[in-house]
Order: sequence, then C-alpha cells, then structure tokens
Amino acid sequence: MVHALLPPSWRRGKSPGEKAGPVSTEQIPDVAREQEPAVAAPERITLDSLQDTIARLAKTFENAPRRRATDHPPKRYVSKFEYLVEQQLISQQDLDAAIAEAKRAATHVDLILMQQYNISKAQIGQSSSVFYRVPFIEFDDRLVVPPDLVREIKVEYLKKNYWVPLKREAGAVVVLVDDPHDLAKVDSIERALKNQKVKLAVGFRSDILRFIAIASGEQAPRSPGATAESIQDIIGTLKAEDDGSSTADHDVAEVDENDSAIVRLSSQVILAAYQARASDIHVEPYGPQKDTIIRFRIDGSCQEYMKLPGAFRRPLVARIKIMSRLDIAERRKPQDGKIKIALTEREIELRVATIPTALGDEDVVMRILASNEPIPIDKLGMNERNLGEMKRISQRPYGLILCVGPTGSGKTTTLHSVLGFINKPDRKIWTAEDPVEITQYGLRQVQVNPKIGFNFAAAMRAFLRADPDVIMVGEMRDEETASVGIEASLTGHLVLSTLHTNSAPETVVRLVDMGCDPFNFSDAMLGILAQRLVKRICDGCKEPYQPTPEQFEEVVQAYGRKEWEALGINHDGNFTLYRGRGCDKCVQTGYKGRAAIHELLVTSAEIKRLVQTRARAAEVLTVAREGGMTTLLQDGISKALAGVTDVKQVKAVANA
Repeated sequence: MVHALLPPSWRRGKSPGEKAGPVSTEQIPDVAREQEPAVAAPERITLDSLQDTIARLAKTFENAPRRRATDHPPKRYVSKFEYLVEQQLISQQDLDAAIAEAKRAATHVDLILMQQYNISKAQIGQSSSVFYRVPFIEFDDRLVVPPDLVREIKVEYLKKNYWVPLKREAGAVVVLVDDPHDLAKVDSIERALKNQKVKLAVGFRSDILRFIAIASGEQAPRSPGATAESIQDIIGTLKAEDDGSSTADHDVAEVDENDSAIVRLSSQVILAAYQARASDIHVEPYGPQKDTIIRFRIDGSCQEYMKLPGAFRRPLVARIKIMSRLDIAERRKPQDGKIKIALTEREIELRVATIPTALGDEDVVMRILASNEPIPIDKLGMNERNLGEMKRISQRPYGLILCVGPTGSGKTTTLHSVLGFINKPDRKIWTAEDPVEITQYGLRQVQVNPKIGFNFAAAMRAFLRADPDVIMVGEMRDEETASVGIEASLTGHLVLSTLHTNSAPETVVRLVDMGCDPFNFSDAMLGILAQRLVKRICDGCKEPYQPTPEQFEEVVQAYGRKEWEALGINHDGNFTLYRGRGCDKCVQTGYKGRAAIHELLVTSAEIKRLVQTRARAAEVLTVAREGGMTTLLQDGISKALAGVTDVKQVKAVANA
C-alpha cells in the first residue's frame, strides 16, 4: 500500500536525489500499466509532490485500525497457579510449599491447594483457564456425552491420556483435556477425531475420568451426599445397553420407552424440576444429530437444565406419553394428557402437552401442578388499602369479584386465598376448576371436562341447583360463562372468577364487548383485582444502592409525578433502592422466588355509571385512581422501594 503511494521514480528504484527522466509506455509491462493510477504521475520529485505523498500516507495510517491506549494484550502467565497469587488467594511462599508438598506426597498440586489452603475448585479452574487460554469445564451431572463421539475410541486410551470429547458446539467438537499446551496430545486428539474441528477446554483429571466412565457406560461415582439416582448413572446404563448399532435415523436400537433406564430418567427429570421449584418442564428435540435440550421454567424464566444425545429423544418422549396415557404411535397432531406422581411428602400432577415439530420430532411441555394449601390472604403481599377492600367485598352476600391477568400470574392462588378467608361452616362453597390445583377442606371442588360437554357454564348451572352460597369458576372464557356468572351473582350468590385481561379498567370494557348486558354487569360487579408476578430479590445477596438522578427521575415518571409528590420522597442521601448481587443460593441470578403486585378497582356509583354508558377504559381508570386505586406500576414501585423487587422487574411485567 505504501509502495503504491510513492512517486513513480521511487517505485522504479531511483534514489530521492536522482533526476527522474521520462518513461515510455514501452518500458512498462501491461500488468503494471493496468495497476498504475489513472492520475498522471509527476516526472520529478518536487516539494509539493513529496508533501502530497506524506499527506496521503498520514491519512492512510490515520484510517487504519489501531489499538486504543487502554487496550493491552492479554497477559501471559508462566505458571498454572500464577493467577491465584495475583488475585491474592494464596501467597507465593504458600504456593511453593504446596508444590513441594505435592512432590513429596506424589500427588497433584490441585488437591494440596484445596485440602490444605482452602482454594476452591472453581478458583483453580479459573486459574487454569487464564493460563491455558481455554474454558474450564467442571464435572456436571447433567452434561451427557453423545455416544457416537466415543464409539470408535478405546476407553483405555482416553483414560491413559486424560481427554474426552464432550459435545458438539458451533460445528466443532469440544474436547476436555488436562493439558491443552501438550502439542503431541492435541495432535493425537485431532487424529483420533478424524480431523474434525476441535475446541479445547481444560479440566481436572478426576473430572475427565468421571466423564469417560459415563461415556463408556461404566457406573460414575456419586456426588457426596447425593440421595437420588444420578442422571449420569441412568445415562450410563442406557449406553451400556447400547450395542453400538444404530437405526436409519441414528436412534439407539436397543433402548425403547419401556427400558428401565428410560423409566428412571423420565422420573428423575420430573423430580429434579419439582425440587428446583420449576413450574414447567420443556423437552425440545432437534433431530438425531443434535442434542435434545431439557429446560425448566423457574420464577418465570426458562433455564437450561441438561442436554441429552439426540438418540434418546424418542424413547424419552414416548415414555412421557405412556405415563400420560397418550397415543405413542400418533406423532402428527398435538395431544394433551396428565400424569400423577406420588412423592414422599405430597402428590403432584403434571399437565402434559405434546406438539409435533420439524424432522418428525415432538416437543413436550409439562406444567407442574403441586397440590398446595391455600396462602392466607394476609400473606399475599397486598398493600393496606387493597387488603382491607378485598376482605370487605369478599364478605358481601352476593355480587361478582374478578381476578384478572395473563396466564401464570397467580390468579387461581389469589382466589383460593379469598375462599380460605370466607370458608366458614355456615357457607356452602362450590368451585369449578380445570384442573383442581389447590385443595381446601370445606370446599366442594369439581373438575370440568369439556370433552364430554361438562364445561364451566354447565358446571355453574349444576351448582345453582345445589344450594350454593359462593361459586368459584376457574375462568370466564366466553359470553355464555360470563352471562351465567352475572346472573348467578344477581340472584343472591357471591361469584368469583378469572379473566385474561391486562388491567382492571380494561376488564370492564372487555366484558361489555363480549356481549354482557352493561346494566346487569354494573349491578353485579363488586371489584376487579388485576395482578402480576415479579421476581423477588434474593435475601441472601440483597444490597442497597444509591440510584443516579437519572434513575430517580425514571422512577418518578413511572409512578406519576403528582402521586410521587404526595409521597414526599426526594432524591437525597437517604433514598435507596435494592438489587441482588448474585450468590449460590439464587444461582448467581440475584432473584429467588416471586411476589405479586396488585391493582384493585372497587365499584362505586360513578364506576357503575361509566359501565352503563359503555365508557372507555381510560375514563374508568381516571375515576378509579381518583377513588384511591393504585395501578400495577405504582404498586410494583412501592414494593421496589421496600426492597421486595427492583424497578427493572416491575417495568418488565407492568405497562409503563
């Protein structure tokens, strides 16, 4: 590039002081003439041409990428444990002593550091990672080695050389090895994997041996204190039963849905999900060549639990379908079923849905419905105004109370808390649910079955002939159910139900649009409670912090400046918000559990007038706020100020 910018005389090898003579076109080869710039070159070096050349060079280098002053090349560590000393996790003297002790005892330095100097396995792994410049991978019970990766490699060879192929990732095979700097070993790895693209990772020799034991079908050692059967143990059994042959679509030939290991695997996944407080289990196959992913939804967010080789996807899905009494031969259309599992402390029910996906596979989603006792209404986290009003209207002899929000927002839990508050011997309470998730003594609970025509509307009509005082309907899905519920509330019964709407004021408009008579509805309505669930800050790592003026202004605008001024809170040294740092208790997320935020619209004479005149939701909202209603966003910010959650979570679930 620099050569192309020089004058022609320089490019021909002339010295700067030599006089440039004319050059004929015959002296220039054809290729050179094609590469010459279109602009005529000067015949001799002048001060102007030299300055022009220097200016063009300066501009070229100015536009070239260059390292910033703050950028530094990664530090080269000369020792595997130098990082530990740099981070002041151990002194150089203690490290030298540990190395000497390891030599005397003929053991690994890693063990000495962990046993005698309280250096954790993760810290040593981090030190190894920065030294070798590859990721560190620790033994994980949920990481399953695809059987085809090790099928043609001798187990003794892997054990002797301390490496194992773990998984496929981005078109390469991730190989766990004890020393990524051993060039001879790396070369043998590439040859053994038939020159596939290799991505190295470093790990402990003991962990590598455990992975090899699983990959070869041997029984892996249990984790200390483990009570349940290890997932790796089960997968190891599956691989031991595989004779190495495969079917056309690469499934394991010797394993089917009735295999004892598949039975144990499916049960263990469900148990692990229940112990992790998951609400849903997702089984997601990606064909025979890619791993099947199992994810849990915990506190509203999906988290990857484990990966299974694609060879086991169909036996696992078929086993789940058998447990839920579905047709295992039908893979072309969705199916729904249920599973009941008896644990030591309680019985749980799973609602199962199978959905056909690409490559002839089926996804499975299981919703865990653990039969729980109702939460006392005082423990729902309502503010003082909402709690008092909810208790008051729930003790009315007749009327309609609705709890609204999206799926999974805790509506049924709230309604059962209200029922628990009014569940007295002098009241007859009927409930129609799909499914019955929470059981209460004293309630007569019915499971609807739309397949035989026993839907919510039919259940309510049956209840009206069974001398009820209170009726709870799982959901007002259509005009028929809503109309029957309104009629029941006007004939001397207290009716509670749920609806899928975004806010309390929007519910009024939604029911009128569904075809409900606005005059009957306005007379029947006692209150509408909208709610959402937000992630709760982990108590183990909660910390206060001082928000910036910009963050403070964001909170004020979200809450409403007029209402915020009434709170009398200013941005000073006493104003604090809270956040979670992340710890082992919350798996480094900063959140553990969930809390509810509420918006309670209580019927007044003005609200009834607006309903009868089919007013817009915005008008209903204005009147409700004037009557003391706090919106979902305001209630969420109040809980953020109290340290229950943070503003980010509130704005994620409530409309700003």
